[in-house]
Parts: sequence; C-alpha cells; structure tokens
Amino acid sequence: MGCAGSTPKVDENSKKLKKPKPWKHTQAITPAQLTRMREEFWDTAPHYGGQKEIWDALRAAAENDLPLAQTIVDSAGIIVSNSDMTLCYDERGAKYELPKYVLSEPTNLIRDG
Repeated sequence: MGCAGSTPKVDENSKKLKKPKPWKHTQAITPAQLTRMREEFWDTAPHYGGQKEIWDALRAAAENDLPLAQTIVDSAGIIVSNSDMTLCYDERGAKYELPKYVLSEPTNLIRDG
C-alpha cells in the first residue's frame, strides 16, 4: 500500500501539546527584554542545525494558542518529545530544543504600571 496524501495521525511517540509549567527567570525582566531574548533565539536557532522550515513552524507554534500550535506541529511532521515543546524532533531525527522563554512568560515578568 502506498502512502498517498497526508496521514492525520503523526508519530505515536509525539505528545499532545500542553501549556509549559510556570517558571521564573533568573532575574525579573520586562516584556521588552523578553521580546529581545525571543528574537535573538529565533534569529540564531537555525544555525545550530535542523531545517529552517521546522524552526519556522516551531516559532509559529510557540507564538500561537495550543489548538493552532498543535495543528502547526502536526502539519510539519514535528515529533514532540516534551509536551511543553522544549524538546522536539523532525522526521529525520534532528533535535530541536526550545528554551522556556520562547514558549511562555516567566512568573517574574515586570508588568508596566
């Protein structure tokens, strides 16, 4: 039997996405600092290996709500090892590690006013 079209079920080892657990940054940071850290990560991440398309899909998933994020990782064939997306693999077995700060805000984020 051929594998025509896309199969709705991704790898059985892939976990369903969940919100990351609350976490605290080493020091309180502002939303602007958090945004800068995220931009730096996404700008440099593809240089550590893996496919740019997968990094782009992971970024899109990280920046959207869970149902859409799940659709994005499923469509891209990303295997989610940690349900909070901190560890993922592509179909070729390349590893993608995401820091918590690109997935959620720290509990000690400084809110303006």
